[in-house]
Amino acid sequence: MADMRAFQDAVTSWAKGGPDGPARDLAESLAARTTVLLEGLSDLAAVEALAARRGRDLAAEGVCVVPMGGAMSVGRYAGLLGPPGLGLRLTGLCDEGEQGFYERGLTRAQAPLQDIYVCAADLEDELIRALGTAGVEEILRAEGDFRAWQTFQRQPAQHDRRRHQQVRRFLGTKKGRKIRYGRLLVEALAPDRTPPPLDGLLASL
Repeated sequence: MADMRAFQDAVTSWAKGGPDGPARDLAESLAARTTVLLEGLSDLAAVEALAARRGRDLAAEGVCVVPMGGAMSVGRYAGLLGPPGLGLRLTGLCDEGEQGFYERGLTRAQAPLQDIYVCAADLEDELIRALGTAGVEEILRAEGDFRAWQTFQRQPAQHDRRRHQQVRRFLGTKKGRKIRYGRLLVEALAPDRTPPPLDGLLASL
């Protein structure tokens, strides 16, 4: 895991104009064959949690999971890590609204478009639907966030929103909450309730 974190950091530095050497050296030491391009850290937490639940060690399998800090960076990362750069196979998970960025970025990097797994709205939306709002509320209760959730529901802006929409908005209201619950919601899933985009991504690796 330490090598994977170092690889993620090296790729981020490279994407920002830093040297390519550290990323190339780490890709070689990891025997990297595939890179998973993710929009952010909450997606990373969910992918890592699902891999752990299924007994997968992605780094040992040569799979490098890279959070890009936003879908608009996908063209840059795809160029560095795909056929024009390190020559790794590219795949990824994205929100429905960001699919165009992924398609254009992977096309420029000469990567197959069928390797994009698209979430309806976003991954949090997929996970909430898989667990049900009552299931998510039980996790909020167990994590000590239920009172904050109830306070949030009483806000005037939430009165006309469906419970599903309220939960999704709540997860994004505090820094770090989406990352934390990205892991927790995946860990609470029944084996047959994994959202199809997340399930398909892991199965493809």
